[in-house]
Amino acid sequence: TGSGDELTLRANDSAWTRHALRQRVVVGVEDRSSKVTLLGTDCSFPLIVAPTAWQTLAHPEGELATAHAAGTLGIPMCLSTWSGLPLEDVASAAPNTSLWFQTQFLVDRSLTDELIDRAVESGYKAVVLTLDQPVASRRDRSMRLNFTRPQSPNLQGAKVALDPSVRWEDVVALVERLDIPVLAKGIIDPRDAELAVESGCAAVIVSNHGGRQLDGTLPTATALPQVADVVAGRVPVMVDGGIRRGTDVAKALALGADAAMIGRPIVWALAVGGEAGVRSMLELIAEEFEIALALMGVRSPSELGRDNIVDAPW
Repeated sequence: TGSGDELTLRANDSAWTRHALRQRVVVGVEDRSSKVTLLGTDCSFPLIVAPTAWQTLAHPEGELATAHAAGTLGIPMCLSTWSGLPLEDVASAAPNTSLWFQTQFLVDRSLTDELIDRAVESGYKAVVLTLDQPVASRRDRSMRLNFTRPQSPNLQGAKVALDPSVRWEDVVALVERLDIPVLAKGIIDPRDAELAVESGCAAVIVSNHGGRQLDGTLPTATALPQVADVVAGRVPVMVDGGIRRGTDVAKALALGADAAMIGRPIVWALAVGGEAGVRSMLELIAEEFEIALALMGVRSPSELGRDNIVDAPW
Protein backbone atom coordinates (compact mmCIF):
# COMPACT_ATOMS: atom_id res chain seq x y z
CA THR A 1 0.00 0.00 0.00
CA GLY A 2 0.89 3.67 0.00
CA SER A 3 0.49 6.37 2.62
CA GLY A 4 -2.52 8.63 3.12
CA ASP A 5 -4.78 8.86 0.08
CA GLU A 6 -2.10 7.11 -2.02
CA LEU A 7 -1.84 10.05 -4.40
CA THR A 8 1.89 9.61 -4.87
CA LEU A 9 1.56 5.83 -5.17
CA ARG A 10 -0.77 6.27 -8.16
CA ALA A 11 1.21 9.20 -9.58
CA ASN A 12 4.40 7.14 -9.65
CA ASP A 13 2.76 4.84 -12.20
CA SER A 14 0.95 7.48 -14.25
CA ALA A 15 3.89 9.92 -14.46
CA TRP A 16 5.82 7.62 -16.80
CA THR A 17 2.89 7.61 -19.22
CA ARG A 18 3.15 11.38 -19.54
CA HIS A 19 6.35 10.93 -21.53
CA ALA A 20 6.52 9.68 -25.11
CA LEU A 21 9.54 8.08 -26.74
CA ARG A 22 10.82 9.42 -30.04
CA GLN A 23 11.05 6.79 -32.75
CA ARG A 24 13.82 7.02 -35.35
CA VAL A 25 14.10 4.74 -38.38
CA VAL A 26 16.67 3.54 -40.92
CA VAL A 27 19.66 4.18 -38.69
CA GLY A 28 21.16 0.68 -38.59
CA VAL A 29 20.62 -0.99 -35.24
CA GLU A 30 21.94 -4.46 -36.04
CA ASP A 31 24.84 -3.97 -33.61
CA ARG A 32 23.43 -2.91 -30.23
CA SER A 33 23.82 -3.82 -26.58
CA SER A 34 21.80 -3.23 -23.42
CA LYS A 35 24.82 -3.72 -21.14
CA VAL A 36 25.92 -1.10 -18.61
CA THR A 37 28.44 -0.85 -15.79
CA LEU A 38 27.15 0.28 -12.39
CA LEU A 39 29.55 0.96 -9.52
CA GLY A 40 32.15 -1.20 -11.21
CA THR A 41 29.76 -4.11 -11.83
CA ASP A 42 28.89 -5.21 -15.36
CA CYS A 43 25.12 -5.57 -15.76
CA SER A 44 23.20 -7.12 -18.63
CA PHE A 45 20.84 -4.14 -18.75
CA PRO A 46 20.23 -1.04 -16.60
CA LEU A 47 17.89 -2.48 -13.98
CA ILE A 48 18.37 -3.19 -10.27
CA VAL A 49 16.11 -5.11 -7.91
CA ALA A 50 15.01 -2.52 -5.37
CA PRO A 51 15.00 -3.25 -1.64
CA THR A 52 11.58 -4.75 -0.97
CA ALA A 53 10.73 -5.99 2.49
CA TRP A 54 9.25 -9.30 3.68
CA GLN A 55 9.38 -11.16 0.38
CA THR A 56 8.71 -14.42 2.23
CA LEU A 57 5.12 -13.20 2.59
CA ALA A 58 4.78 -13.71 -1.16
CA HIS A 59 6.72 -16.99 -1.45
CA PRO A 60 8.51 -19.22 1.08
CA GLU A 61 11.84 -18.81 -0.72
CA GLY A 62 11.43 -15.03 -0.72
CA GLU A 63 14.68 -13.14 -1.14
CA LEU A 64 16.61 -16.28 -2.04
CA ALA A 65 14.41 -16.79 -5.10
CA THR A 66 14.79 -13.14 -6.08
CA ALA A 67 18.57 -13.20 -5.64
CA HIS A 68 18.89 -16.29 -7.81
CA ALA A 69 16.72 -14.76 -10.53
CA ALA A 70 18.68 -11.49 -10.48
CA GLY A 71 21.97 -13.39 -10.70
CA THR A 72 20.70 -15.40 -13.66
CA LEU A 73 19.84 -12.16 -15.47
CA GLY A 74 23.13 -10.49 -14.51
CA ILE A 75 21.67 -7.57 -12.58
CA PRO A 76 22.26 -6.41 -8.97
CA MET A 77 19.81 -7.03 -6.14
CA CYS A 78 19.45 -4.78 -3.11
CA LEU A 79 18.38 -6.64 0.02
CA SER A 80 16.19 -4.85 2.54
CA THR A 81 17.09 -4.71 6.22
CA TRP A 82 13.50 -5.89 6.68
CA SER A 83 14.00 -9.02 4.56
CA GLY A 84 12.23 -12.22 5.48
CA LEU A 85 15.51 -14.16 5.46
CA PRO A 86 18.86 -13.43 7.13
CA LEU A 87 21.24 -11.35 5.06
CA GLU A 88 24.00 -13.94 5.55
CA ASP A 89 21.82 -16.75 4.17
CA VAL A 90 20.97 -14.79 1.03
CA ALA A 91 24.63 -13.95 0.41
CA SER A 92 25.85 -17.51 0.88
CA ALA A 93 23.09 -18.98 -1.28
CA ALA A 94 23.57 -16.50 -4.16
CA PRO A 95 27.34 -16.09 -4.61
CA ASN A 96 26.97 -15.19 -8.29
CA THR A 97 24.65 -12.25 -7.64
CA SER A 98 25.91 -8.72 -7.06
CA LEU A 99 24.22 -7.92 -3.74
CA TRP A 100 23.69 -4.50 -2.19
CA PHE A 101 22.34 -3.95 1.32
CA GLN A 102 19.69 -1.39 2.24
CA THR A 103 19.50 0.09 5.71
CA GLN A 104 18.80 3.36 7.49
CA PHE A 105 19.88 5.23 10.60
CA LEU A 106 18.21 3.81 13.71
CA VAL A 107 18.08 5.43 17.13
CA ASP A 108 20.37 2.62 18.25
CA ARG A 109 23.28 3.54 16.01
CA SER A 110 25.20 0.49 17.21
CA LEU A 111 22.51 -1.67 15.61
CA THR A 112 22.84 0.27 12.35
CA ASP A 113 26.60 -0.25 12.43
CA GLU A 114 26.19 -3.94 13.27
CA LEU A 115 23.84 -4.53 10.32
CA ILE A 116 26.21 -2.78 7.92
CA ASP A 117 29.25 -4.61 9.26
CA ARG A 118 27.46 -7.96 8.86
CA ALA A 119 26.61 -7.05 5.27
CA VAL A 120 30.20 -6.04 4.49
CA GLU A 121 31.53 -9.23 6.04
CA SER A 122 29.04 -11.27 4.00
CA GLY A 123 30.25 -9.75 0.74
CA TYR A 124 27.62 -7.14 -0.09
CA LYS A 125 29.03 -4.70 -2.62
CA ALA A 126 27.30 -1.47 -1.57
CA VAL A 127 25.17 0.08 1.16
CA VAL A 128 21.92 1.72 0.05
CA LEU A 129 21.07 4.26 2.72
CA THR A 130 17.37 5.10 2.97
CA LEU A 131 17.10 8.77 3.95
CA ASP A 132 13.39 9.54 3.51
CA GLN A 133 12.11 7.80 6.64
CA PRO A 134 12.99 9.84 9.74
CA VAL A 135 9.54 8.84 10.99
CA ALA A 136 7.06 6.21 9.84
CA SER A 137 4.11 7.36 7.77
CA ARG A 138 0.43 6.54 8.22
CA ARG A 139 -0.50 3.87 5.71
CA ASP A 140 -4.24 3.98 6.03
CA ARG A 141 -5.06 1.05 3.79
CA SER A 142 -2.62 -1.19 5.66
CA MET A 143 -4.19 -0.07 8.91
CA ARG A 144 -7.70 -0.86 7.68
CA LEU A 145 -6.46 -4.31 6.64
CA ASN A 146 -4.91 -4.81 10.09
CA PHE A 147 -1.55 -5.57 8.50
CA THR A 148 1.11 -6.30 11.09
CA ARG A 149 4.74 -5.75 10.16
CA PRO A 150 6.64 -9.01 10.64
CA GLN A 151 9.95 -8.99 12.47
CA SER A 152 13.00 -9.51 10.28
CA PRO A 153 15.56 -12.16 11.29
CA ASN A 154 18.22 -9.57 10.48
CA LEU A 155 17.23 -7.67 13.61
CA GLN A 156 17.49 -10.74 15.84
CA GLY A 157 14.67 -9.61 18.09
CA ALA A 158 16.06 -6.12 18.70
CA LYS A 159 13.62 -3.27 19.30
CA VAL A 160 13.93 -0.84 16.40
CA ALA A 161 13.14 2.87 16.28
CA LEU A 162 13.74 5.20 13.34
CA ASP A 163 16.07 8.11 14.06
CA PRO A 164 14.62 11.57 13.28
CA SER A 165 17.85 13.31 14.31
CA VAL A 166 19.86 12.31 11.22
CA ARG A 167 22.03 15.02 9.66
CA TRP A 168 24.26 15.02 6.58
CA GLU A 169 27.25 14.81 8.92
CA ASP A 170 26.05 11.32 9.84
CA VAL A 171 26.08 10.35 6.18
CA VAL A 172 29.60 11.74 5.76
CA ALA A 173 30.80 9.77 8.78
CA LEU A 174 29.36 6.54 7.38
CA VAL A 175 30.88 7.14 3.95
CA GLU A 176 34.27 7.73 5.53
CA ARG A 177 34.00 4.61 7.70
CA LEU A 178 33.23 2.19 4.86
CA ASP A 179 35.37 0.87 2.03
CA ILE A 180 32.33 0.08 -0.13
CA PRO A 181 30.06 2.60 -1.88
CA VAL A 182 27.22 4.30 -0.01
CA LEU A 183 24.17 5.23 -2.10
CA ALA A 184 21.70 7.92 -1.03
CA LYS A 185 18.13 6.66 -1.48
CA GLY A 186 15.02 8.78 -1.10
CA ILE A 187 16.12 11.89 -3.00
CA ILE A 188 13.38 14.00 -4.60
CA ASP A 189 14.64 17.56 -4.19
CA PRO A 190 17.70 18.58 -6.26
CA ARG A 191 19.09 20.44 -3.25
CA ASP A 192 19.32 17.13 -1.41
CA ALA A 193 20.96 15.56 -4.45
CA GLU A 194 23.70 18.17 -4.26
CA LEU A 195 24.18 17.51 -0.55
CA ALA A 196 24.36 13.77 -1.16
CA VAL A 197 27.12 14.23 -3.72
CA GLU A 198 28.97 16.65 -1.43
CA SER A 199 28.68 14.08 1.37
CA GLY A 200 30.57 11.53 -0.69
CA CYS A 201 27.70 9.27 -1.70
CA ALA A 202 28.60 7.08 -4.67
CA ALA A 203 25.16 7.37 -6.28
CA VAL A 204 21.83 9.14 -5.86
CA ILE A 205 18.56 7.21 -5.99
CA VAL A 206 15.51 9.27 -6.88
CA SER A 207 12.79 7.67 -4.77
CA ASN A 208 9.72 8.57 -2.74
CA HIS A 209 9.64 5.20 -0.99
CA GLY A 210 7.16 3.83 -3.49
CA GLY A 211 4.58 6.38 -2.36
CA ARG A 212 4.75 4.95 1.15
CA GLN A 213 6.09 8.00 3.01
CA LEU A 214 5.04 11.59 2.16
CA ASP A 215 1.76 11.38 0.28
CA GLY A 216 1.45 14.21 -2.23
CA THR A 217 5.14 14.53 -2.96
CA LEU A 218 6.36 14.49 -6.56
CA PRO A 219 6.31 11.27 -8.55
CA THR A 220 9.81 10.13 -9.35
CA ALA A 221 9.50 10.54 -13.13
CA THR A 222 8.77 14.24 -12.51
CA ALA A 223 11.55 14.73 -9.97
CA LEU A 224 14.21 12.84 -11.94
CA PRO A 225 15.25 15.42 -14.59
CA GLN A 226 16.03 18.18 -12.08
CA VAL A 227 17.99 15.81 -9.87
CA ALA A 228 19.94 14.49 -12.85
CA ASP A 229 20.73 18.04 -13.97
CA VAL A 230 22.13 18.96 -10.55
CA VAL A 231 24.18 15.79 -10.25
CA ALA A 232 25.52 16.45 -13.76
CA GLY A 233 27.23 13.08 -14.17
CA ARG A 234 29.39 13.33 -11.05
CA VAL A 235 27.87 10.11 -9.71
CA PRO A 236 25.31 7.67 -11.15
CA VAL A 237 21.64 8.53 -10.77
CA MET A 238 19.09 5.77 -10.30
CA VAL A 239 15.30 5.93 -9.99
CA ASP A 240 12.50 3.76 -8.68
CA GLY A 241 8.75 4.13 -8.37
CA GLY A 242 6.27 2.90 -10.97
CA ILE A 243 8.74 1.08 -13.23
CA ARG A 244 6.58 -1.57 -14.88
CA ARG A 245 7.91 -2.11 -18.42
CA GLY A 246 11.10 -1.99 -20.40
CA THR A 247 9.85 1.20 -22.02
CA ASP A 248 9.73 2.78 -18.54
CA VAL A 249 13.40 1.92 -18.14
CA ALA A 250 14.11 3.60 -21.48
CA LYS A 251 12.20 6.69 -20.37
CA ALA A 252 14.12 6.78 -17.09
CA LEU A 253 17.45 6.78 -18.91
CA ALA A 254 16.25 9.39 -21.38
CA LEU A 255 15.28 11.63 -18.44
CA GLY A 256 18.76 11.38 -16.94
CA ALA A 257 19.00 8.16 -14.94
CA ASP A 258 21.82 5.66 -15.36
CA ALA A 259 19.59 2.78 -14.23
CA ALA A 260 16.12 2.05 -12.91
CA MET A 261 15.03 0.00 -9.91
CA ILE A 262 12.00 -2.26 -9.65
CA GLY A 263 10.16 -3.24 -6.47
CA ARG A 264 6.49 -4.18 -6.38
CA PRO A 265 6.55 -6.37 -9.53
CA ILE A 266 9.14 -8.53 -7.77
CA VAL A 267 6.60 -9.38 -5.08
CA TRP A 268 3.85 -10.00 -7.64
CA ALA A 269 6.10 -12.31 -9.64
CA LEU A 270 7.17 -14.16 -6.50
CA ALA A 271 3.56 -14.72 -5.53
CA VAL A 272 2.73 -16.13 -8.96
CA GLY A 273 5.76 -18.30 -9.60
CA GLY A 274 8.60 -18.01 -7.11
CA GLU A 275 12.07 -17.82 -8.64
CA ALA A 276 10.79 -18.78 -12.09
CA GLY A 277 8.19 -16.04 -11.86
CA VAL A 278 10.75 -13.36 -10.98
CA ARG A 279 13.10 -14.57 -13.70
CA SER A 280 10.32 -14.50 -16.30
CA MET A 281 9.26 -10.99 -15.28
CA LEU A 282 12.82 -9.65 -15.43
CA GLU A 283 13.40 -11.34 -18.80
CA LEU A 284 10.26 -9.68 -20.12
CA ILE A 285 11.40 -6.22 -19.03
CA ALA A 286 14.87 -6.85 -20.48
CA GLU A 287 13.35 -7.90 -23.80
CA GLU A 288 11.03 -4.88 -23.86
CA PHE A 289 13.98 -2.58 -23.17
CA GLU A 290 16.10 -4.13 -25.92
CA ILE A 291 13.22 -3.83 -28.41
CA ALA A 292 12.65 -0.21 -27.37
CA LEU A 293 16.29 0.63 -28.09
CA ALA A 294 16.04 -0.86 -31.58
CA LEU A 295 12.77 0.89 -32.43
CA MET A 296 14.11 4.21 -31.16
CA GLY A 297 17.18 3.88 -33.35
CA VAL A 298 19.47 3.64 -30.32
CA ARG A 299 22.39 1.22 -30.09
CA SER A 300 23.18 1.38 -26.36
CA PRO A 301 21.81 2.83 -23.12
CA SER A 302 24.53 5.50 -23.16
CA GLU A 303 22.95 7.03 -26.28
CA LEU A 304 19.65 7.77 -24.52
CA GLY A 305 19.06 11.41 -23.63
CA ARG A 306 16.49 14.20 -23.55
CA ASP A 307 16.30 14.29 -27.33
CA ASN A 308 14.82 10.78 -27.21
CA ILE A 309 11.75 11.85 -25.23
CA VAL A 310 8.90 14.37 -25.48
CA ASP A 311 5.79 15.24 -23.51
CA ALA A 312 3.06 12.77 -24.42
CA PRO A 313 0.01 14.16 -26.25
CA TRP A 314 -2.39 11.71 -24.59
